[in-house]
Amino acid sequence: DQANITSYGAAIVAIMTLEAFAGMWINAFIVSVICMAGVQKKSLNSNEKILLFLGCSRFWHLCFSWLYSVLSIIFPHSSKVQSMYTPILSIQGFFECSNLWASVCLSVFYCVKIANFRNSFFICLKVKIDRIVPWLLLGSVLLALPIGILVYKIAGKELCNNSTHQGNFSKVCIKTNDGIFPIYFIYGFGYVVSFTAVIFSALLLLFSLWRHKCNMQRNSMKDLSMDAHIKAMKSILSFLVMYSINFVFLILTMNSSMNKENAITFLIYMCMYAFPAVHSLLLIFSNPKLEKTFLSILLCLKCKVCLR
Repeated sequence: DQANITSYGAAIVAIMTLEAFAGMWINAFIVSVICMAGVQKKSLNSNEKILLFLGCSRFWHLCFSWLYSVLSIIFPHSSKVQSMYTPILSIQGFFECSNLWASVCLSVFYCVKIANFRNSFFICLKVKIDRIVPWLLLGSVLLALPIGILVYKIAGKELCNNSTHQGNFSKVCIKTNDGIFPIYFIYGFGYVVSFTAVIFSALLLLFSLWRHKCNMQRNSMKDLSMDAHIKAMKSILSFLVMYSINFVFLILTMNSSMNKENAITFLIYMCMYAFPAVHSLLLIFSNPKLEKTFLSILLCLKCKVCLR
């Protein structure tokens, strides 16, 4: 049994390390390209500000998730390591929620910038969206703070032995009367609200693009921006699909029957850890500047490998 547990833990560490470092590299790439562009232009547009904040949040979220997973698997019974669980889980929870809300801000930003409605409120929002973005990012930080504080208070209590290998603070198992309900409620409420916002943004954008396409066909006109609109629609739809999958997995992790070490639980957590990397890749390929730089780096790496 000990050999099976060891092999199971080694498999988790290996796959989580691969996913975490891939995600950290991808998000570090996004941050680096945007920072260099900001230095050259001496300014950043709203889209770049959101991507910069999102990339930083995801980088540190993956970093602390990987650190907690490795420590809890390799040293599950070390008192010195267990004393580090509380700050690590708290910081991880903060960055996880901040990158969640930053993703929502990005979806809402795409919707407001691209969608075209004659509603006075929507027109006013479109005009002021660039000034609102910094406040939205600040709101993402403020909304993530309660989670970080609650995790710090609750994770200081006894951690369940059957969940110390998981790298997600929602798996900290405490008795309900000891205060676990607030963290489940706030974390679940945040996911529901953010998921609803993404769905609402996607539906508004799809309706706007559908109406725009109908107008172009009715007037027999060719719109040069249609390709950009369609590309944005594909990006939003891909975001929606990924958010849906991630949301379902989150609900499954809150089910007490999923706390056991089995293949289904393993698959769920692998998919959840892959989400930051895959979603960031979609962001790269939906941004022409990031896509061009990313492909040029891959081409250089391919040439070096071929020369060897």
